[in-house]
Amino acid sequence: MIPSLFDPAGWLPLFFLVVMGIAMVAYVVLDGYDLGVGILLKQASETEKDIMISSIGPFWDANETWLVLGVGVLLIAFPMAHGIILTELYLPVGIMLAGLILRGVSFDFRAKAHLNQKSVWNFLFFFGSCLAAVAQGVMVGRQVIGFDSGYLGWLFAIIVALCLPAGYALLGAGWLIMKTSGELQRKAVGWARKSLLLTALGVGIISIATPFFSAEISAKWFIFPNIFFLFPFPVLTLTCFILIDLNLLKMLRDRPAPIWIPFTLSVGIFVLSFLGIAYSMFPYIVVDKMTIWQAASATESLWVIFWGAIVVLPTIIGYTIYSYKIFWGKTEPLTYY
Repeated sequence: MIPSLFDPAGWLPLFFLVVMGIAMVAYVVLDGYDLGVGILLKQASETEKDIMISSIGPFWDANETWLVLGVGVLLIAFPMAHGIILTELYLPVGIMLAGLILRGVSFDFRAKAHLNQKSVWNFLFFFGSCLAAVAQGVMVGRQVIGFDSGYLGWLFAIIVALCLPAGYALLGAGWLIMKTSGELQRKAVGWARKSLLLTALGVGIISIATPFFSAEISAKWFIFPNIFFLFPFPVLTLTCFILIDLNLLKMLRDRPAPIWIPFTLSVGIFVLSFLGIAYSMFPYIVVDKMTIWQAASATESLWVIFWGAIVVLPTIIGYTIYSYKIFWGKTEPLTYY
């Protein structure tokens, strides 16, 4: 039973669900593009690798703040769900953290190592990015289907794990199109087209397969009149894919085209996908097992962290916007002093 939304016991869990959702979307988009740049690193020349790393240099570490915020809200506001989710996802979470740590070490060491060792650290940066992206794909796939333990559940998680890196590569390529110029920018256009096809395939497979694992999710999407109200989601997503492809084709043919479209519409695809997943899961935080109200901390505890959240969240948003404003524009060569 859903409590009254006029009662703090009703709206406080909903507030923290929204905060957690904002944190997760921000993380996937912001850390997604720099993971994507890492995934694409192996296809670039040595000089281009330096430019690519430089393009994410001022941002990549701060982008992970959103992951800390999202997991922190899950732990404090929904402790019962935190226990279930982290128990089920213990291995992929550990692999993700190993990948993120490897990226951090490689980022610093590649610039300080001897030239004959730099290629090793470049590879480890690429490998750490792939490792983190694949692990996150497994986590998303397992969460969406309520940790189904059958072989089809694991097959679904593996499909998501293979498709999410392609989506990150699309974001990364879109970022490089905006931040670079010349031959590297042209290469990024080609990378974006390849990633776009794989991302579209992944979104299509996931959209078709997700309702299969839950009768309740299937009913929410395909009963009348919901199917008409929700029809704009797939239409807008398909439109984003088409507009990105048309924009990339113009760039490949050296025709004038806005360089911000591939990245911006790629963000749109991720946001629309997240909204679709959020609608499918609500009001559950663990699909078909636990609602947000069942998982929430005591109302008194939620009141305490509520006041912290309304200070911390605007602060993080503010310094994120400020940092992007300061370091906006084309990328300069990476230097260490």
